[in-house]
Amino acid sequence: MGIYLKPNDDNFNEIANQEIFVDKTMMIGVLNRIMKSPSKYACFSRPRRFGKTIAGNMLSAYFSKGADSRGLFAPYKISKDACFESSLNALNVMKIDMNSEFQNERNKGEVPDKLQDRIVAEFAVQFPDIAFGGRVSVGNCILSACARKGERFAVPV
Repeated sequence: MGIYLKPNDDNFNEIANQEIFVDKTMMIGVLNRIMKSPSKYACFSRPRRFGKTIAGNMLSAYFSKGADSRGLFAPYKISKDACFESSLNALNVMKIDMNSEFQNERNKGEVPDKLQDRIVAEFAVQFPDIAFGGRVSVGNCILSACARKGERFAVPV
């Protein structure tokens, strides 16, 4: 479990336990069906202030190998869907909150390089039997983990 790679479900757990929470978990069912189709890729876009972060935290909690979210999703509609078990905590999720990254960095121009270095370092910890040497990109880390270990990834951004 890491900060960027294989995150836990704490963020969604906090949101789901607030006094007001609207169940949009059936988005997971749609995504599971898309992932099993020839398309395999999906983009859910929303306007500003329409729940992108909450949706990202929900998808991360559901898919991430760094979480055990069965109990967290049990009260929601998705738990009754036939596809619920198919990808529950089954993927290597890479989650990046760009707002936090830019807020926490004094020199905004350094954010991309520093972020890449931190994510590559997490890949080295999560996949110690793969040599991620030199100035390897995050994309190459994903490709190496897919090719050498058959790993699957989800990137809810």
